[in-house]
Amino acid sequence: MDEITKMSGPVPQNFNADKADNLQDIEKQFAVKAVQHLETYWAVLEKVKGSSLRLTKIDDDILAHLKIAFPDFDPNETINEDDMKSKAGKEQWRKFMMAYENKVDDYNFGTMLRTSPKVEYEQDTTIFVPRMQFYAVEIARNRAGLNDWIYEKANGSK
Repeated sequence: MDEITKMSGPVPQNFNADKADNLQDIEKQFAVKAVQHLETYWAVLEKVKGSSLRLTKIDDDILAHLKIAFPDFDPNETINEDDMKSKAGKEQWRKFMMAYENKVDDYNFGTMLRTSPKVEYEQDTTIFVPRMQFYAVEIARNRAGLNDWIYEKANGSK
């Protein structure tokens, strides 16, 4: 179980998305869970430098895989949502994510991702992505020290 899930609580294991009706209440529950995840992650980054944070037990493997699957990915750059969610982008990310189907809990659960490591979560700087995209991007950002400013800002240092 990852550190974020430990802090925000587990996702119900008995939920089957394939059999669920597309009801507004269910969509609201998913949105609430995604917001709880981003709030928890931000709170963690305010308490621990991202460069020393582990998001999963296999961060090293995820980062190595990201570098192979997306050799041009630069964690310092702003994510282009249109490219990420284009037909080719979706296929490339789907292939990447499926490698974690049995390795990472809730690998395909929706969560929020900042488009840039230089900004906070805001309406214009946040996109909805599967959890593995979040992990891949945030692990890369954390390893590069790009989220350390959040800790420094929260603790009055820099």
